[in-house]
Amino acid sequence: MAGGGQLNVLAKLDQAKTQWYHFMAIIIAGMGFFTDAYDLFCIALVSKLLGRLYYTDITKPNPGTLPPNVSAAVNGVALCGTLAGQLFFGWLGDKLGRKSVYGFTLVLMVVCSIASGLSFGHTPNSVIATLCFFRFWLGFGIGGDYPLSATIMSEYASKKTRGAFIAAVFAMQGFGILFGAIVALVVSAGFRNAYPAPSYAQNPAASLPKQADYAWRLILMFGTIPAALTYYWRMKMPETARYTALIARNAKQAAADMSKVLQTEIEENEEVVEKQVVQGDKWGLFSRQFLQRHGLHLLATTSTWFLLDIAFYSQNLFQKDIFSKVGWIPPAKTMNALEELYRISRAQALIALCGTIPGYWFTVAFIDIVGRFWIQIMGFFMMTVFMIALGVPYEHWTKPAHHTGFVVLYGFTFFFANFGPNSTTFIVPAEIFPARLRSTCHGISAAAGKAGAIIGAFGFLYASQDQHKPDEGYSRGIGIRNALFVLAGTNFLGMLMTLLVPESKGKSLEEMSKENVVDEEA
Repeated sequence: MAGGGQLNVLAKLDQAKTQWYHFMAIIIAGMGFFTDAYDLFCIALVSKLLGRLYYTDITKPNPGTLPPNVSAAVNGVALCGTLAGQLFFGWLGDKLGRKSVYGFTLVLMVVCSIASGLSFGHTPNSVIATLCFFRFWLGFGIGGDYPLSATIMSEYASKKTRGAFIAAVFAMQGFGILFGAIVALVVSAGFRNAYPAPSYAQNPAASLPKQADYAWRLILMFGTIPAALTYYWRMKMPETARYTALIARNAKQAAADMSKVLQTEIEENEEVVEKQVVQGDKWGLFSRQFLQRHGLHLLATTSTWFLLDIAFYSQNLFQKDIFSKVGWIPPAKTMNALEELYRISRAQALIALCGTIPGYWFTVAFIDIVGRFWIQIMGFFMMTVFMIALGVPYEHWTKPAHHTGFVVLYGFTFFFANFGPNSTTFIVPAEIFPARLRSTCHGISAAAGKAGAIIGAFGFLYASQDQHKPDEGYSRGIGIRNALFVLAGTNFLGMLMTLLVPESKGKSLEEMSKENVVDEEA
């Protein structure tokens, strides 16, 4: 290969055997993702409680729910913040360095997590406005974690195990979702026992104990603990060698930093430094060279992540509605507010434990054996199959005798989302772009995903409404059955776009991005 080979320090990282610092990096980056998932998905657990607390009219036969516009804002505002954060911090990670931005995103998440559980005033408007404001900035911090965590892990890992290590960071999402459900379970069970209340049907006013207002706040604030614990370690991590050598153009410093990490002396070849660092490529994102080399790659990573998240967030945010439709959760009026929160949390914990978490770890186990491309193709294909299997005989699944079958198939769609495109769309953008644009391109790909998530979250909420009897405040939709067909089509399209994704299994980052190839025109 032309270009005078690879920098010594980067070759050493590529060949390094799995060591303690790899596991430290997985834990440090992974705890960010654990917190991200907790913060993003716990809102789905508490939104029914918010509806009861602030929008119940006790003269009506059913407890209150969040009005459509409020529900859309509460569920979607963090996703909008995440999209903005991914673009901004992705760009900043390439400009200022991965490490220097990494601590700031964590501080933002900790502060906004606490603040979103507090509110200015007690009226529905003031509580929801405060919640939405701080959840936007919480999302902004979470957004920064995506490109930075993926880039840091890909730049630290060896080429043999890189896929598994980035997947392990992302797999912490599964534990974050489970932890959110467990915290909600514990909090709701504790409050339920301390403040027993009748069901809404028995006594509407008494079914809403005043203390329930503290339950949702505690659940939202609890997410700060894992994030705060890892701040010290984030600050101690050295900057990645690829940033220091290829972007800051200081190969000596990179060698010194990694000598400490790898506990071995690293000397640099002056000739390679001259070619790779001093005379290295300087073209940017909006250049002809980028379009020629990586234009199709960026189209592939953005479109597949966009299509995946439409399906993934539709499923995740509206589990509770599907559980109610198939009878896993009884009608709202037969429970008090805390009982409903308890049952939703229990159902979500079960899906996370049986479908979500195993899927992530299957990816960790197989990604460096099977490769990114085939796992992504298979995941999209299986999600399409299971969505059709849920949608075609939908009436059959709604009958009480078949509820378990529905939930099993529904769990499988989660399994293959995570043992499939939900993991690979996160991994690939951190591997195939040049170092100086890696964080930016990952941020753009992730932001495309969040645009899909926003469409999924809002679209599914409205689209899945019954064609004849929509929920109060909503217009008629196409129904859950037809919405499942739309999601099946989305997944099939994702499978087709995957054909543009290059395979990066077992290759060095420089080989994938052609950074150690001298431009033919040069």
